[in-house]
Amino acid sequence: MLKQILSKLPRKSLKPETRESLLNNNSNGSNNGTPPAHSGGIVASKSNVVKRTSSAVFPTSVISGIEPLLAFKDVPNSEKMNLFVSKLNLCCMTFDFSDPSKNTSEKDMKRQTLIELVDFIASGPSTKFTEPAIFAMCRMCAINLFRVFPPNYRSSLGGGENDDDEPLFDPAWSHLQIVYDLLLKFIISSSLETKVAKKYIDHSFILRLLDLFDSEDPRERECLKTILHRIYGKFMVHRPFIRKSMSNVFYRFVFETERHNGIAELLEIFGSVVSGFALPLKEEHKIFLWRALIPLHKPKTLGIYFQQLSYCVTQFIEKEPKLASTVIKGLLKYWPITNSQKEVMFLGELEEILEAANMLEFQKIMVPLFWRLGCCINSYHFQVAERALFMWNNDQILNLIGHNRQVILPIICPALERNAQGHWNQSVLNLTLNVRKMFQEMDDVLFKACQTQFMEDQTKLSLVAEQRKATWERLENAASLQPIAGNIAVLVTPTAAPMAC
Repeated sequence: MLKQILSKLPRKSLKPETRESLLNNNSNGSNNGTPPAHSGGIVASKSNVVKRTSSAVFPTSVISGIEPLLAFKDVPNSEKMNLFVSKLNLCCMTFDFSDPSKNTSEKDMKRQTLIELVDFIASGPSTKFTEPAIFAMCRMCAINLFRVFPPNYRSSLGGGENDDDEPLFDPAWSHLQIVYDLLLKFIISSSLETKVAKKYIDHSFILRLLDLFDSEDPRERECLKTILHRIYGKFMVHRPFIRKSMSNVFYRFVFETERHNGIAELLEIFGSVVSGFALPLKEEHKIFLWRALIPLHKPKTLGIYFQQLSYCVTQFIEKEPKLASTVIKGLLKYWPITNSQKEVMFLGELEEILEAANMLEFQKIMVPLFWRLGCCINSYHFQVAERALFMWNNDQILNLIGHNRQVILPIICPALERNAQGHWNQSVLNLTLNVRKMFQEMDDVLFKACQTQFMEDQTKLSLVAEQRKATWERLENAASLQPIAGNIAVLVTPTAAPMAC
């Protein structure tokens, strides 16, 4: 019955110049899109009243040929896609959300329309999305989502992992959240054909999405993470470009700004991507590991994204264990000297890497690695020393050490003996004695030889120190006998003992 009534009503179509203006007004969308098709008419007198209201609120240039405020259930299936386009065009209107009292009725109307669009896609359209519908969808998302964050919107001080400042929340989130939900459901919908959609969800669209990851609002970054991951999974043609663009974000963060809010979310996406890499790994993936992931250990804000970064690195090593030596060399290159908190993080990641390393890769880097561990064992920061000594509680690492004790014990023994002579922290002292006992049980002859060598080295160092002290005393005595005249420098014996490091 409804179809018969609709067929008798006159059709209303957009004028050619209106269609042209619809595309020309799209500054954020794709320029190669096809304008939406418009058809349909006025259903009842009640709709006329509603239409007058919508025309007063929204310019007529954004209203399609079919009334946008109609419900999807009130139109036949053949017109639902046109109504979908019409509602999308209506939602292209943007408002100022910094003032809650401004345009309240228009904002509420737009919100209700967005919710209707979400429900329509979630219910599963009866037909595939047409090209005009895809174009209108990408255009609406571009107008509502893509924006440049003002300078005061971002953290200007570059706070570190101990930054307790509350995150900033976007006042427009009540609408942005629905737009993100709509975009996500649109991308995962079975009614979306990838071959058609890739013309509009293109490289430019993806780059603008990546720019949004710098948002201060963690809710927005979480939505972006899910959407970009879905795009990566559905649009295989864009996968190399997405990986390259993400690496460019990392390069800019590490080598230029050291400020970005979305590094953790991007790494979380890449962690799931790495798990799907085919073996053997391509050279481009290994280059990404060396040039992007390993340098990410350098910034002082490492604590914000360390968990995601460590997961990505261990995924690479699980895929290809021979990369372990490469990663450990990178860690030693960026090893923190004055930041104890980062040093503890490095030691934790190092243990995970060594668990997955094979004997050959371990032997490549064991000498510089255990020189660094020896320094950590002698650290005055008890957490660093404890974390380094905890390595010997790992059976896999202990097995690697046992097979290479002839090389490792002479390196690590001096550090253990210095701690055993009196580290200020009792917990570190007890752990040191336990590790000494392990080595003694492992190879008593080698352990005693290393102890003897350590004592001989200490004796030599004491003799050198005494000789240096005697030399300085002779110089001081000789200087004290010289007369003071003019601007001649005078050696003054300090009255207090020098501070030891």
